[in-house]
Amino acid sequence: MANQKHNLQEALKKYFGFDKFKGDQEAIVQNVLDGKDTFVLMPTGGGKSLCYQLPSLLMEGTAIVISPLIALMKNQVDVISSMSEEGTAHYLNSSLNKSAIDQVRADVRAGKTKLLYVAPESLTKEENVEFLRQAKISFYAVDEAHCISEWGHDFRPEYRRIRPIINEIGKAPIIALTATATDKVRTDIKKNLGILDAMEFKSSFNRPNLYYEVRPKTKDVDKDIIRFIKQHPGKSGIIYCLSRKKVEELAEILKANDIKAAAYHAGLESTLRSQTQDAFLMEEIDVIVATIAFGMGIDKPDVRFVVHYDIPKSLEGYYQETGRAGRDGGEGLCISFYSNKDLQKLDKFMEGKPVSEQDIGRQLLAETAAYAETSVCRRKMLLHYFGEEYTQENCHNCDNCLHPKEKIEASELLVIVLKTVIALKENFRSDYVVDFIMGRETEEIIAHKHQEHELFGAGEDEDEKHWNPVIRQALIAGYLKKDVENYGLLKLTSDGKKFLKKPESFMIVEDHEYGDDYESPEHEAVTSALDPTLSAMLKDLRRVVSKRLGRPPYVIFQDVSIEQMATDYPVSLEELKNIQGVGEGKVRQPYAKEFVDLIKRYCEENDIVRQADLRVRTVAKKSMLKVKIIQAIDRQIALDDIATAQGLEFEELLDEVEAIVYSGTKLNIDYFLDEVMDEDHVDDIYDYFADSDTDSLEDALKELGSECSEDEIRLVRIKFISEMAN
Repeated sequence: MANQKHNLQEALKKYFGFDKFKGDQEAIVQNVLDGKDTFVLMPTGGGKSLCYQLPSLLMEGTAIVISPLIALMKNQVDVISSMSEEGTAHYLNSSLNKSAIDQVRADVRAGKTKLLYVAPESLTKEENVEFLRQAKISFYAVDEAHCISEWGHDFRPEYRRIRPIINEIGKAPIIALTATATDKVRTDIKKNLGILDAMEFKSSFNRPNLYYEVRPKTKDVDKDIIRFIKQHPGKSGIIYCLSRKKVEELAEILKANDIKAAAYHAGLESTLRSQTQDAFLMEEIDVIVATIAFGMGIDKPDVRFVVHYDIPKSLEGYYQETGRAGRDGGEGLCISFYSNKDLQKLDKFMEGKPVSEQDIGRQLLAETAAYAETSVCRRKMLLHYFGEEYTQENCHNCDNCLHPKEKIEASELLVIVLKTVIALKENFRSDYVVDFIMGRETEEIIAHKHQEHELFGAGEDEDEKHWNPVIRQALIAGYLKKDVENYGLLKLTSDGKKFLKKPESFMIVEDHEYGDDYESPEHEAVTSALDPTLSAMLKDLRRVVSKRLGRPPYVIFQDVSIEQMATDYPVSLEELKNIQGVGEGKVRQPYAKEFVDLIKRYCEENDIVRQADLRVRTVAKKSMLKVKIIQAIDRQIALDDIATAQGLEFEELLDEVEAIVYSGTKLNIDYFLDEVMDEDHVDDIYDYFADSDTDSLEDALKELGSECSEDEIRLVRIKFISEMAN
């Protein structure tokens, strides 16, 4: 046996160039060589494919690898072919033409092919079954085996047919491999493949180098993502969105903000998809915005961040997708944006599906929501979901551990929960348990007559937001468990029974509350990053310029522009254009250079490290409206008609026109003023602004309000700014 072991080390070096095996790889390879059924649970990046590639090169005959991923097949066939003279690798799938298929079959018949990758759909085709019957099969490898289970995150009905087809082709040992599976999914896979006695190898799911964070999804989510990417310049990342439409929109926004990005989803034609994938591997593109179709066949070890724009449908999906970061053991940042609205949307998608499917889908969603909302260590929560205990109190590499919440005593609450679970005969899920504790007479509770139970409403005086964290944290602590077969029913463990007899301290952390009005701490930090010294210096310069030109200071630059300059430090005219209220016209003014020169000097003298352009340029829509308004005014169309044509209220149109003239574009609206206003009125308002230190509408209304309406004042202010500032 020792000799055999030594041979394996040699084979590893010879074919793959590695000096030593990782984790359980050697034991797994040996088990396959011994002709035994094998079950491998190994996280992404752990080296799953070597577990079947190496034995296939050492055994007689052809190993059949069943995989759903065409991109992966191509990738791995290229890798194997470049490594080994002795064994050819091929794939059989829908992308091959007839002559390519004939070539593959000839090589298999001649005994040249060591590894044959087959899509499950191709495996079930009658002509392939016939042909494979005549081949000598060394073993079957079922990759992405979680696809067998409806509880897996990527269920595929055709995977259910693998065992019957294997029986038709001819028996040989089976190795099933997956990167993510709960106990329920593991049992499902082994039952379905008929390998209940398989030797099981389970690696730890902990990826210590991955940092997990969940952020609230506010209306500024695009800005948050751009800011995040700009803080990690030149690094490779993947952003996952649920819809193709969002993928394309976000990719455009990133490109408009000088980020090398591309969209990837199943609706794009396959040549474009391969080009995008190659460009990402070759680092011509930094960021891929994708639906979950991307990354499964990608072997890029240095993806530095994975962002979830939408929360995934299951924790298995989340684990699989975040697992594509930091596969080389280096930095891997996993940032997810979460809002309750997204959950409701996903829930709505399920309507119309078979009831059992809806049930599974909703329970998987509930687990994801629990993960997003919890203040417990995210690593602990994830590993618990996959049946692994994480004993450390603080992982120091997730948002909840780096910013821990204060713990509160919940011993009495846990007693109520445990008593309730017993009273309900361990036959209900957590949402039902919470309704019962809170004394809610829901239809379901009335149907079971549970409102008559003496414990009903035992916790109604408590704040409702405490009950979910108590239940979740009792599961992690091992006082409760969820029934795997009847997914989600709460049961007491022996520790839970002991706790009821002799309660002790039970500290919990409250959940995060991600309402739609939630402001993350980061938002506050960004808006308050104004540099007061620079702001004062810029206002002084504005005063000097305004005196020199004989124009009010606000005509030079508005306060919002000065404040943003003192936050973002633009040091070139190009960067100045990104400041709110500054457009091409303003940048062409001779004084614009004085402002950027002052900022540049200030940054150099004070060693300011600038965060590069963080203002998000939005894509076209808004600027298209501006162009249409400018063109219509040039054609002297009445402003109220322009508003109607663009579907705007008159006040909204004035907002747009003001933004255009304040940013430095000259507009002549005299034709409209002549129509709607008395000439003396226009002169009075114009003179008021010429003598005033402020362009404030409120101040103007106080002074002129008895004579003029708000719209009239705004119209003349537009004329004044256009003529004086531009």
